[in-house]
Amino acid sequence: MSSSSQMLRFRTEAMATSFEAILCHHDADYAAQAADAVFTEIARLEDDLSRFRQTSDVWRLSLLKAGESLTVTLAVWDCLSLAKTVSEETGGAFDITIGPLMQLWRDEEGHLRTPDAEWLARARSSIGAHLFQLDEAALKVTVLADHMVFDLGAVGKGYALDQAAVILQEWGIERAFLNAGDSTLLALQPPPGESGWEVTLADGTETLSLAERALSGSGFQVKGAHIMDPRSLQPLPIQPRRSYALAPAAALSDALSTAFMILGPESTAELCRRHGGQIQALWI
Repeated sequence: MSSSSQMLRFRTEAMATSFEAILCHHDADYAAQAADAVFTEIARLEDDLSRFRQTSDVWRLSLLKAGESLTVTLAVWDCLSLAKTVSEETGGAFDITIGPLMQLWRDEEGHLRTPDAEWLARARSSIGAHLFQLDEAALKVTVLADHMVFDLGAVGKGYALDQAAVILQEWGIERAFLNAGDSTLLALQPPPGESGWEVTLADGTETLSLAERALSGSGFQVKGAHIMDPRSLQPLPIQPRRSYALAPAAALSDALSTAFMILGPESTAELCRRHGGQIQALWI
C-alpha cells in the first residue's frame, strides 16, 4: 500500500447482521463520508426489501391474491428477477417463496417438527418461482396463487453489497472490501501492491485471494437445519460441509451458495460448467 493511502474500516448494523466496509483512501474524512453514504443506502434497502416492514413492497406482495399485481421499486424488481432466473437455472433448487415451508416444518421456538401431509400439499400450491410473473417495462409483479410469501433474505444482503459498490464508484473509491455478516463478501480492486483481498474461509484452514469478485457461503454451522429443499418440500439434512459460491456479483453469489447446498457437488459442477466459469463452487 502506498504511503499516502490508508486502509480504513467502517461498520454498521442492518438486515439483522453486521456490515463492514474497508476502504483504501488517502483522506480519512472523505472515506468516512463515503462509508456513511454506503450505510445510508443499505438502510434504505432494508426498508425496501424486508418482508417484516409493512411499508415495503415485499410485505405488500405477500398480501396479494391470485391474479393481482403490484408495481414495485427497482430494488425489489431486481431481486425478484434474479431469484426467478436462479430458480430456473437450478431446476427449482433456489426459491424465495418457501416461507410456508418454514412455518410448517419449524415450531415457534425454531425446532423441527413433522407437518401434516395435507398442509404440505396446500403449501405446494403457493410455492414456486413459476407462480409470479414479472413485467420489466412496468416494474410490475403478478402473483398466480393465493397465500404466497416472498422472502428476499437469500439475495438481499448480497444485493445491498452490489449497490454499496455502485455508491463507492460514484465517490471515486475503487479499492474496497465489503462484508455482510461474513456470509457474503464483495471484493473490489485490491489495496495498492496487492493482487487481491485475502479471505479466510469459515473453517479457518483455507484462504482465498479475491479481487473484483463476490464470495458467499452457506451451511448448517450457525443456524442448524434451516435450509429447505423447495423440490421435496422438506428440510435439507444437516451436513458437515459448507458450500461457497464465487460470482461476478454479490446478489448472485448469495443466491447460488444456498442453491449449491441443495443441488450437491455433482449437479453444482454441471451448473458451473454450463456457465463457462463465470460462477464457481467450493466445498469445505
